[in-house]
Amino acid sequence: METPGRIRIINVLKSKETGREITVKGWVRTKRTSRRVTFIELNDGSTINGLQLVVDAALVGEDKLKQISTGACIKAEGLLVESPGSGQPVELQVKSIDIYGHADAETYPLQKKEHTQEYLREIAHLRPRTKMFGAVLRIRHAMAYAIHKYFNDNGFFYLHTPIITASDAEGAGAMFQVTTLNLDELLKSKEPRIDYSNDFFGKRTSLTVSGQLEGELGALALGQIYTFGPTFRAENSNTPRHLAEFWMVEPEMAFYEIADNMTLAEDFIKYLVSYALDNCADDLAFLNTKDSDLLARLKGIVETEFARIDYTEAIEILEKVDHVKFEYPVYWGVDLQAEHERYLVERHFGKPIILTNYPKEIKAFYMKLNDDGKTVRAMDVLFPAIGEIIGGSQREENFDKLSARIEELNIPTKDLWWYLETRKFGSAPHSGFGLGFERLLLFLTGMSNIRDVIPFPRTPRNAEF
Repeated sequence: METPGRIRIINVLKSKETGREITVKGWVRTKRTSRRVTFIELNDGSTINGLQLVVDAALVGEDKLKQISTGACIKAEGLLVESPGSGQPVELQVKSIDIYGHADAETYPLQKKEHTQEYLREIAHLRPRTKMFGAVLRIRHAMAYAIHKYFNDNGFFYLHTPIITASDAEGAGAMFQVTTLNLDELLKSKEPRIDYSNDFFGKRTSLTVSGQLEGELGALALGQIYTFGPTFRAENSNTPRHLAEFWMVEPEMAFYEIADNMTLAEDFIKYLVSYALDNCADDLAFLNTKDSDLLARLKGIVETEFARIDYTEAIEILEKVDHVKFEYPVYWGVDLQAEHERYLVERHFGKPIILTNYPKEIKAFYMKLNDDGKTVRAMDVLFPAIGEIIGGSQREENFDKLSARIEELNIPTKDLWWYLETRKFGSAPHSGFGLGFERLLLFLTGMSNIRDVIPFPRTPRNAEF
């Protein structure tokens, strides 16, 4: 929606309707002066492309022009005309300028055209103004919209699962605790044991690592649901692939067997990549100048049928490799590392793969046991450059088998009684998966660090912005 008296730059560039008086507002990206004419590139965030302003100092005043530098926020009014240059279809012949906010040329951190990603993370409050991060954030928005559109158009219901929980869906234990207890007073106390009955919820609670368990409850009532929200892991990991706060997309579907789950996962991710190619063309074209293979990789995902292979087959392939020295050994029962996954995807198959039927010992308690008693109906979608981008499974719907598995892993049942009861009353075959939203964005943008596809990354010892 346009505000009265202002046209967004994306609409100016799309319409190319010259010979009219318009008003634009935005931030100065560049400024250069040639004789008595000053050229300003103005950007308002609506598109990666800027609008060139042609400013005659005699009209707006030398003193005002001197106050405008890179980073300043201005309002410009003038006549839109066809541009004689090859870089842009139209330009604005400026008649007047108002300065909303100055940006001191000596101290503004984004004076240079190029900055390292490490430096930009230190100024996360300003980095969205760069071309790179403007592109990433617009793509992030488009993907969030596309996720909701895909599921809505395919009959799914959006379920809001709790952020505060008393259960650990993954059994990992690396969770952020939520409490209203006075920690300073507890430190002074001689009693070493914390009495959670005095806490807000009357029990130990944490930030969720997944909405899956609650999502299953929705699927066993509404048929097919999806969750999309923030999740949290308190792992002390400082790698380019880990965040303490990240977003997950988790559909859960009643009456889906593992093959149905794989088909949905492939269709879903192809839809998202297609949507990005169709709706984020300018931003992707810019990112492709930084990573020249980006567009080819994205188009390859859409045009290629994913390979589906069994975990045991994957191990046999990896064990026969003699021209690559893996850092981690390969044997049946190992939890595959990124180097193994990327070898399979990038060098052996040359396309995305869906890996199924993992050993039960390396997978979560809720996954359905196969008839061999050794493997479960798990599935991981593995991508080039990324590795695992989706993880899921057919869920165990049998009460006795699920109870036995929980007992086998010594998982306390007092916080999972409600989950088990869904297997007692009208249980049904069902499946689901989780897509790491930031992992998807890494692939779509070609960025190399997950901290650069989320506006304000939360990592160990970093919660500044």
